[in-house]
Amino acid sequence: MNKYYDSLNDEVKKYFSILSPEFPEWLLEYIDTPEMERISKISMSCGTDYSKCFNLRYWYSNLDHSVGVALIIWHFTHDKKQTLAGLFHDIATPVFKHCIDFMNGDSETQESTEEKTSDIIRNSSKIMSLLKREGIKLEEVDDYKIYPIADNDTPKLSADRFEYTFASGLTFFRVWELDKIRKMYNNIVVTTNEDGIQELAFKDKEVCEEYIGTISKLWPEWVSDKDRTVMQFLADMCKSMNNAGYLTIEDLYTLSEQEVIDKILTCEDKYLSDSFKLFQEADTVYSSSIPADEKYCVNIKAKTRYVVPLVQTDDILYIF
Repeated sequence: MNKYYDSLNDEVKKYFSILSPEFPEWLLEYIDTPEMERISKISMSCGTDYSKCFNLRYWYSNLDHSVGVALIIWHFTHDKKQTLAGLFHDIATPVFKHCIDFMNGDSETQESTEEKTSDIIRNSSKIMSLLKREGIKLEEVDDYKIYPIADNDTPKLSADRFEYTFASGLTFFRVWELDKIRKMYNNIVVTTNEDGIQELAFKDKEVCEEYIGTISKLWPEWVSDKDRTVMQFLADMCKSMNNAGYLTIEDLYTLSEQEVIDKILTCEDKYLSDSFKLFQEADTVYSSSIPADEKYCVNIKAKTRYVVPLVQTDDILYIF
């Protein structure tokens, strides 16, 4: 189909075909742009790929996540503007994803990097040319929050929230296989919630219960001691590299994760490079009720991710 699609492993291709049985080929031109290509080198899993504390099944990039979100939106709306807003929603994602929110002191909401989205799209001659050809304005695709199917407030179900629970449950912490994802996904409809706003909802209470029972195994993993510690370490490392003049803030938004890691490992500050090597080899995170001397020891709160889906049956709307 194209270079990006052909590079996907078989499971991701099958997963995408569940989200949208027919891949919208018009989307490929937007995927095949330098700005979107950059986020193919950023993991959706916030740097946990580089720690032996985790055992991810395979690489799943931020571009893969963005395409997944776009496919969900396209499947339920067939609206190009909403679909593109979903595709672009993470175009401004820095290396190590939400670790940079931790660096910015935004570990609990994790939205500090989103403000660059509009600028990145505006400064892309290729994306802007494609949008002009379609008659689509920048402000119609640079903030997916204006489309409730794409994104909405926690704990509502949206395309973004749906996709990262599916993908994380395949790669980060395996909780389901494709057959179960297909069962969950095919039970979804678009309804109008209690606030008069469109929202994704389940058709059957039993399927909704199964979905909640499955993803509730994921929720504690996203805020576990090892997850928060690994993310904070990467945040602190990037900040230290920046303070020492080895890494610019711009680098976080232009380089790949591997390029940043190479900078860390080859920098002249042995303390930083040796600390990162120790991080790469560490396979356990310990907890303590008191600070530990001469150890990397942190206390961090993290964003709580959860979903309270709606169930639409016989014209009656239930909040599960």
